[in-house]
Amino acid sequence: MADHSTRVPTVSVLMPCFNVSQTLDETMLSLLEQTYPDFEIVAVDDGSTDQTRDQLEMWAQKESRLRIARIPHAGIIQALNHGLDLCRAPLIARMDADDVAHPDRLIRQVELLEQRSEIAAAGSLVEGFPAETLREGYKIYIDWLNRLVDPDAIAREIFIESPLAHPSVMVRKSWLDKVGGYEEHGWAEDYDLWLRMHTAGAQFGKVPEILLYWREHADRLTRTDSRYSVENFLRAKARYLMLGPLRGRDAVIVWGAGQMGRRLSKHLVREDAPLVAFVDIDPNKVGRTRRGAPIIPPEALKEWWGRFANPVVLAAVGSRGARALIRENLCSRGLREGIDWWAVA
Repeated sequence: MADHSTRVPTVSVLMPCFNVSQTLDETMLSLLEQTYPDFEIVAVDDGSTDQTRDQLEMWAQKESRLRIARIPHAGIIQALNHGLDLCRAPLIARMDADDVAHPDRLIRQVELLEQRSEIAAAGSLVEGFPAETLREGYKIYIDWLNRLVDPDAIAREIFIESPLAHPSVMVRKSWLDKVGGYEEHGWAEDYDLWLRMHTAGAQFGKVPEILLYWREHADRLTRTDSRYSVENFLRAKARYLMLGPLRGRDAVIVWGAGQMGRRLSKHLVREDAPLVAFVDIDPNKVGRTRRGAPIIPPEALKEWWGRFANPVVLAAVGSRGARALIRENLCSRGLREGIDWWAVA
């Protein structure tokens, strides 16, 4: 990789590239139109077999801030870590080579991180495109994602889904170094990173503006790679729940004996969680057992809660609207979200 400058920039844009010839030019234009000029782009060509390499070379001839690295095809995690080692700036802005950045993306995120030293990573609101390709589930996810802006809201709901759109995030390199960069565990690398950072005490925030246009298409890793499956997300949740909210607990009560609660509890039991009961409103389930634990009605929760010194409730009902109803029920019982109970679906 040729080093075009000895001056260390404030921001390194980290952009892995694999067969992105159809979208790369649009992404590059959006980066070069940034109103904040003090950045470099570290593009890692992950063994592309299309015209990606030639396009990167063409852009590098015109733009000295673009630095190109090439590796044999190894996948997103290896490409990210290789690029991270080459990033010189104290702030790392993730970017995917099929998305489009708002012109003020970098400056707004730099401002947030400069103003709030306690924030480890700053995301933004996102907008999916093209509109005609957006699936209903993707729209629901983006709507949820965009409601989480302040650190408390993000921390409260971090075990529901990934609360930050990976290519929208600017993160302090010191935090990436602290947690060891990206790791391979068989589940989504970005969600794993947020959960490791959260467990280590990191706070996340967002600029409350749409600063990234997030492209939806059939070849996105989230749709083609098994690491992004629901089952692997549940494995990640179970691992980090045990390292965080469930640490030191003597009883885990799962609210929801349906599909989501059943699937999550499987991984919790594998992690040796002290599962003692399920809560469910379905009279056909109450009185039965799941994984050797009784299924109880909500009105029995108080009595079960009192049996243990340090219990916790995990709300694991995936149906739309259920989380708000469970939140109302648990809070009305005096249970504190993020302390006594967590939403995990």
